[in-house]
Amino acid sequence: MVSVKLLKPYYIKMNAEYIRVILAYQYFSLIINKKVYHFIPIEGQEILVNRNTKKVVNTETKFAFQNGNDVVYLTMKKLVSLKDFMAQLDEIIQPYEKHLQKNKMVKDEVDDQTALFMKELERKNILRMIDKALDEKDENAFRELVSLM
Repeated sequence: MVSVKLLKPYYIKMNAEYIRVILAYQYFSLIINKKVYHFIPIEGQEILVNRNTKKVVNTETKFAFQNGNDVVYLTMKKLVSLKDFMAQLDEIIQPYEKHLQKNKMVKDEVDDQTALFMKELERKNILRMIDKALDEKDENAFRELVSLM
C-alpha cells in the first residue's frame, strides 16, 4: 500500500508548454507499507505537466525514496495512479492553470478587439468609396457599395 504523506514543490518553473514541479529532499514523502519514505534526488527530480492537457508527461521517470538504508524506486506512472498524489499535484499546479486561463482570456479579448477594429475600418472604407461613387456620379458602384452596408 502506497500513499502520499507530503508533496510540496521545491520550486516551480513555467513556460508556454509545460509546468515543471521541481522536487527536493524533505518536500516529498510517501507511506509505503506503514513506513515513511523520503524522496531523495538521485534519479528523477521533476514532475513535468503539459499546460494544455494538464497531464503528467514524464511517466517513465523513476523517483527514489529512502527509509534508513532501504531505498525504493517508483516510476511516475505508479505515482500518477495514486489518487492522493494527483489531488495534491492538482492543488500545486492550479494557480499556474489559472495564470494560463487568464492569459488566454486576455489573448481572446485582444483578438475580439482586433476583429472589431478591422470591421470598423472596413465600414469606414466602404463609406469613403460610397462618397467617391457619389462624387463621380457612378450609380452602379454606389448601389453595389450600399448593398455591402
